[in-house]
Amino acid sequence: MYNKQAYQSEHKGGCGQMGRGGFGGKWGRGKFGGFWARQAGSFFQPPVNIQETDTEYTISLFAAGLVKENVKLSVKDDVLTIAYEGTDASATNESGTTGNYTYQEYGNRSFERSFQLNDKVITENISASYADGILKVILPKNPATNKPAQTINVG
Repeated sequence: MYNKQAYQSEHKGGCGQMGRGGFGGKWGRGKFGGFWARQAGSFFQPPVNIQETDTEYTISLFAAGLVKENVKLSVKDDVLTIAYEGTDASATNESGTTGNYTYQEYGNRSFERSFQLNDKVITENISASYADGILKVILPKNPATNKPAQTINVG
């Protein structure tokens, strides 16, 4: 699995969201290698957790306050795309301020996240639910292409 973050610009190094992506490129980050791939998109990217069991993968996307009717999931060319059409502040007001806010860190922003499935998932059986600010997408594993890990003894 591979979830390449969108923060691959001049903001590398350090901690926090702007510092992610230090091991970008073809090697990606973490133990998941090339399974999931994040496509370039808008700057706002809600955080995700990807959990694996013997029978499925679960993507938990943290995005509180969504209108679930505006969430669109699609699979094309073995890429799962999760998109949300929000009401971005820049689209509603040119000056960047909305209402009487002096400072605003959260809002109803649009986003798009894409994940490369690499034939590891039975796409016809993907399901999704939204509760308590978490969008959960269940991806049942394709038993024909998911092989168990191999243990190698060091001699």
